Amino acid sequence: MAILAAALTALSFAFLNDSFAATFSEKVTRTVRKFSPHLAAKMRPPHMPVIRGRPSSKKSVYICGQPRGVFVFLFSAASFILCFTSGTLLFVLWAFGIGLLVTVLHASVKTPNLKARLNTFREEFRAVWRNYSEL
Repeated sequence: MAILAAALTALSFAFLNDSFAATFSEKVTRTVRKFSPHLAAKMRPPHMPVIRGRPSSKKSVYICGQPRGVFVFLFSAASFILCFTSGTLLFVLWAFGIGLLVTVLHASVKTPNLKARLNTFREEFRAVWRNYSEL
């Protein structure tokens, strides 16, 4: 169930991409047309009026005749339900929390001016090296 939930999450993100949504919708419509031409006709996006020879600037993306948001919501909801029922939601939240904690700890331990400290060490090394070369 967790793998299916991850796949549904990936699909819901993929539907946000215009080219994927158009390709997916076209392939599904062609497949449905082979079995039921009447249903395939219903899956077409609604007709957009053209004003003065230009298409509308607010062109929305339709997948199988429905707005893109419907598919994104359905796949996201199904993914959340599968994550919740399989127990992976808690695992994902723990992984997210640990990743955030490690990032914050790394940022707090990191030396703020590392380049200046390395320059200081280089100058000290050169001074000691000069002393050895004079011997």
